Amino acid sequence: MGMRTRQWSPRPFARIAAAGLAVACVDYRLSGEGTFPAPLDDLRAALRWLTLRSAELGIDTGRTVVWGESAGGHLASLLALTHADPPLAGAVVWYGPSDLTTARGCFTPEDAATPEALMLGTAPAAAPERARVASPLARIHADAPPFLLVHGDEDTMVDCSHSQALASALEKAGSSVELWTVQGADHGWHGLPDNQVEELFTRSLAFAHRLVA
Repeated sequence: MGMRTRQWSPRPFARIAAAGLAVACVDYRLSGEGTFPAPLDDLRAALRWLTLRSAELGIDTGRTVVWGESAGGHLASLLALTHADPPLAGAVVWYGPSDLTTARGCFTPEDAATPEALMLGTAPAAAPERARVASPLARIHADAPPFLLVHGDEDTMVDCSHSQALASALEKAGSSVELWTVQGADHGWHGLPDNQVEELFTRSLAFAHRLVA
């Protein structure tokens, strides 16, 4: 998880496991290793691997809640919205991009040097259909699992409007969604005191636990 949690004791994954949830921390190819949809394919492959070995591991992947932040939150959103076998139980997304087609904050789709462009292999504006397919905002449907979106209102890397737009679209589709806008928080929870970061984690974990309890 993020920089603000790396010195915790117990560590974040240990806290999730202590709450009774199995944890799988999935690696995926970054933009220097493969372009979209390679990272999403990696998440799907990991979920299939876990499903095939669910009896051996004592887990139920039909009760999976994906949790990601920033680029990982973007991929978690896409997995939750597009994976159907098995469908996911929910998604926790911290400050994740949701729209690669529209200028938001410091992001512009014409810029070929952004992290989003590097993931696509070109400026989003140069590949509009690929950018749309890679945008969670364009993949929403009525059967989407419950979402928790948590975003700082002073995020200088991924504008808060990404989560606001995604929450609005999920609500319009009739899906369950909670949006927490965190005042004074920049990307990665910079600007927040330690106790508030812990509170956001604890509340996010409680949301995930309610979905699978």
